[in-house]
Amino acid sequence: MSISARHPLRRLLTALTAQTFIHSLGIGDPKLTGYLADLLVRFVHADEIWRLRSAHGKRLEEVAEMMAEAELEGRSVRSTREIHRHIGDFTLFWTGAFPESLRDFRAPLRKDHLIDYHQQGKRSYWIASQYDDEPYREEATVLRQLSEQFELCAFGLNQVRHEWEKGDGTVGSSLSRNLIS
Repeated sequence: MSISARHPLRRLLTALTAQTFIHSLGIGDPKLTGYLADLLVRFVHADEIWRLRSAHGKRLEEVAEMMAEAELEGRSVRSTREIHRHIGDFTLFWTGAFPESLRDFRAPLRKDHLIDYHQQGKRSYWIASQYDDEPYREEATVLRQLSEQFELCAFGLNQVRHEWEKGDGTVGSSLSRNLIS
């Protein structure tokens, strides 16, 4: 289920992302800010956050599981790339927009306890960016930027969250509640 280009939520997140990255961080690359806004819009749907499944159909909820799935023999190039792209998106989303959730993801009895989400996000974006033939060429450049500027983009997404929470109190608060519940 995708959110249309004219939907108010997409327009809000696109505007907040562009404004924050251009005015607060000095990053005016429309492809990068567009990708980040699209990431926020896609992840409004919880089923998109948790879309990766194991070969047996089990939902993959931890980065360690996603990494293991990416390493399985016999995966297609497209599948491997998509898993690494999703790991990058997943780690960037949580470290940027909802860093307070990392405590639960990295709890002592979780598989992700020892995983550095920043390092793994950078690594996964870099791996996904190596698939730079068509139809991935244009996105490969953005994924490489995300790998190189992961921390700055995470900081920027956190600023975007603060901006949406400063809104009129309805959209931002509802969005935050729905995403972290």
